[in-house]
Amino acid sequence: MKNNIKKLRTEKRISQQKLAENLGVSRQTINSIEKGRFDPSLRLTIKIVRFFDKDLQSIFKID
Repeated sequence: MKNNIKKLRTEKRISQQKLAENLGVSRQTINSIEKGRFDPSLRLTIKIVRFFDKDLQSIFKID
């Protein structure tokens, strides 16, 4: 699944590590999600949406 997480993260000027800490996951998980190698669970998706205060469709694009 494609996403805009890297764009949103860089706009907020936070590192993958800082985002990972805020979401309770590893930096490697964030890296994998940003590169589209891993689709987050529903629980993690909700955390991401809430963290960025955006709607689901503006963050994730289903192929």
